[in-house]
Amino acid sequence: MTGDHRARSTANRTLEVIPPGAGAAAMSSGIVSVALHLVGFEVFSLVWLGIGAAIWLVLAVVFVSRLVDNRARWIDEADTPPALTGVAATTVLGTRVVLLDWDLVGYAALAIALVAWIVLIPAVIRHWTSPTVGVHFLLCVATQGLAVLGATLAATTTAHWIALPSAAAFVLGLGFYVLVLVRFSFNQLRVGAGDHWVFGGALAISTLAAGKLTAAAPVVAWPETLHLSFQRLSIVLIILVLGCYGMLFVCELIWPRLEYDVRRWSTAFPMGMTSAASLTVAATASTPWLKTVGEILVWPAVALCVVLLIASVWRLWTVSSPTPTVGA
Repeated sequence: MTGDHRARSTANRTLEVIPPGAGAAAMSSGIVSVALHLVGFEVFSLVWLGIGAAIWLVLAVVFVSRLVDNRARWIDEADTPPALTGVAATTVLGTRVVLLDWDLVGYAALAIALVAWIVLIPAVIRHWTSPTVGVHFLLCVATQGLAVLGATLAATTTAHWIALPSAAAFVLGLGFYVLVLVRFSFNQLRVGAGDHWVFGGALAISTLAAGKLTAAAPVVAWPETLHLSFQRLSIVLIILVLGCYGMLFVCELIWPRLEYDVRRWSTAFPMGMTSAASLTVAATASTPWLKTVGEILVWPAVALCVVLLIASVWRLWTVSSPTPTVGA
């Protein structure tokens, strides 16, 4: 086999073994980039934005290749909650690029995410299973991602018409959270492989959405009562989020799960999202103590992302590398 053929074969095997939930890696990288930007580490933030964008591009290639070459597998994966990681990743990365004043890229990300959301949400709901586990909260996360990106665009551009649909997405996202929560198996806090953290992460992105809507409200000339409602709700939500973070951390100490699992990216995302939500609410609700919390919590998320990035690259390398034949 020639070198070119071997390289193509390795690349094909790599794309083949990437699971649908791998979008959580792009989600985590994106929100860590946002949090690092909010604490003023712009160079590190841009590095993680580049990593998240690279992962997103790889996943886009996987998405298209399976749609074209393996339609049955694409349909099977589209019916499952992990498929929604792609929607969430697109909105989180879109939010970060809007903070760079790349508004057109932000609009494109919102359009892509919205189309994917419209296609995937009905399929996921049709194939719903109970009791629910952590990954089911992606129903909320993907929806709130639209609210976060839409509210960010509304606050930074003249497209104020996006604010109202963003608020509607926020309310719908909270409804999805309750829908999943009432069916959630809390045994996942003991046996979950990493995605159980989305139990808190979904609340964290809801908090970020409330904070973004608080910032957008005066810009789009909403009534002061509505502005105060989002502001107060964001404070209530962040308190719940920090409580969830503490509980999940304690569960990790009691029932440590140190082996590698791709679902651990769904642990890094809530950790980074809790930091970003804390920093945002600190700014929009005049609660300076949350700024300190956010500045502290960003670093465990960064550390976990570094470990997971190294472990994931190693796992893909070992799985996709050809097994040498005897006598070769």
